[in-house]
Amino acid sequence: MGKKKSAKGDGNSNNSNNNNSAAEKKKLKPATAVYVRHILCDKLSKANEALEKLRGGIPFNTVAEQYSEDKAKAGGNLGRMVRGSMVGPFQDAAFDLQPSTCAKPVYTDPPIKTQFGYHIIMVERRE
Repeated sequence: MGKKKSAKGDGNSNNSNNNNSAAEKKKLKPATAVYVRHILCDKLSKANEALEKLRGGIPFNTVAEQYSEDKAKAGGNLGRMVRGSMVGPFQDAAFDLQPSTCAKPVYTDPPIKTQFGYHIIMVERRE
């Protein structure tokens, strides 16, 4: 089952499994770019359905293909994104995440709200 990361500053985080500890943040090397995947849903209820699938052990790319409502249909793959090219809350969450794989994803939980909808984000690589 994938690990999850609570979004900071959203006021809705009641997740007792918050993996966003100070020790974990220290392990992250500074980065100017991330290779990111996401699942974008218009409605929070649909994003929560996708989260349940991830918690059940279904690979991130499979859930993205089934639930994401954007054009990143290739398993939610957005590719390489540089700092400054993403909307604020999405960027903050992406650069706070530990890199992981689709099979064992570390993702944002709860979803990140932007003007585009609700995002479940995972990062595959930092550079």
